[in-house]
Amino acid sequence: MKDISQNIKKVMIIFLLLFLGLIVYMTYFEVFLGSKLVTRADNGRLWAKRNAILRGVIYDRNMKPLAESSKNGEKQIRKYLYNDLFVHTLGYENEKYGLTGMEKRYDKELMALDSIDIYNVFNFKNKDTEKKGYNLITSLDYNIQKKAYDLLGDNKGAVVVLNPKTGEVLAMVSKPGFNPNELTEDKWKAINKDEKFPLINRAVSGMYPPGSVFKTVTAVSALENIDGMMNKRIQDNGKIVFNSREKLSNYGGEVLGNINFQQAFVHSSNVYFGTLGMEMGNSKLKETAEKFFFNKSIPSIGITIDNSRFPKYKDYEKGNIAQSAIGQSGVLATPMQMAVVASTIANDGVMMKPKIVNKVTNSKGNTMKNISPENIGQITSKQNADIIEEFMRKTVQQGTARAAKNSNVAICGKTGTADHKDDGSKNSTPHSWFIGFAPYQNPEIAIAVIVENGGTGGGSATRIATEVINEAIKK
Repeated sequence: MKDISQNIKKVMIIFLLLFLGLIVYMTYFEVFLGSKLVTRADNGRLWAKRNAILRGVIYDRNMKPLAESSKNGEKQIRKYLYNDLFVHTLGYENEKYGLTGMEKRYDKELMALDSIDIYNVFNFKNKDTEKKGYNLITSLDYNIQKKAYDLLGDNKGAVVVLNPKTGEVLAMVSKPGFNPNELTEDKWKAINKDEKFPLINRAVSGMYPPGSVFKTVTAVSALENIDGMMNKRIQDNGKIVFNSREKLSNYGGEVLGNINFQQAFVHSSNVYFGTLGMEMGNSKLKETAEKFFFNKSIPSIGITIDNSRFPKYKDYEKGNIAQSAIGQSGVLATPMQMAVVASTIANDGVMMKPKIVNKVTNSKGNTMKNISPENIGQITSKQNADIIEEFMRKTVQQGTARAAKNSNVAICGKTGTADHKDDGSKNSTPHSWFIGFAPYQNPEIAIAVIVENGGTGGGSATRIATEVINEAIKK
């Protein structure tokens, strides 16, 4: 009997341990995995729930509907009212191909599922009552978006427009795009085979050498790291020769002579800024770039932004260090990154989180959630920002951005002509960049434009930016 009693105790201990293990696993599943599994795009029951709840409307900032849903029997049809105009910003909702963009980021809100009832997603109550999701009031402005879209035309590239004081995304255009209303199997195959890569949101995921628009960051770094920077003069003879194979030249071989800091910025002297890069060294310039969130994730609200890159070089790599100071060599930036740089300068050196949704409302129009602007921090001093702002104004008045001079509003800007190699060996037509803001005295708009293979920055990118700014500032 004693042996049987001991065996029973051992069996009970084993069962107790198994029971405790089951309780621990169930708790872990509910607390840590439950909501993730429930909201996965390939969750069949969740798609049934999506069909049961009329998905919320997505509006622009002026309550212009951009995406809405209607019922077709048991199924629900999601309609994007302007086809590809907002496709990379809104994303798409498709039972076969999943969710992207804002549709994915705000899926819970659009289904009116909060953190309390998310676990009841499989509990279909009140089937006779039509349920409606929450609506999103975005920061987007249809008119600005349409203007940027039209001006980009058939070019590949992107336009990002921000409010520098709040971080609101007023427009975010990427081309080429595709029509999210036509995601048939044949169309989907064609989109995926397209060598222009229309699925990529170039505004937040396109990685480009920023060229001379990066000189705004180098200029900030010089003000922070070189004593007497405002009085520093350099003899610009048109090029810096590193060795028999490496040299850094001004665009078009221009020789600017004995120039100061402002003149170098206004006329975009590669010699001057390459020299600054070598004087500061890689570590100092990299430190400033990272203050602007290169090599890091830019904090944002409702947007995923790929990390821009600033490389690390050895002290003896003078050519690479000089090239990096003019936005070449291994430097890569997204258009959103450079829009944030421009926005930070415009906002007295304070960076705001880019955000794309201002408010969440229910189907009756009642506010469920206000999404307020958030301050990331003081990236550089107001004094430094004021100096760069003045330089950018002079660049439009006298320098490389003179194409923006005849605008209806006082624009501050910096152009960029970014060399690149499409096939890894042969130089291609350079990308055309422009970053800037307006009006000069009280900036309301910050912008970044890139036109792939668009030539000089003072050309196509500047013209696009000027017209977009004029549209945005219209009263």
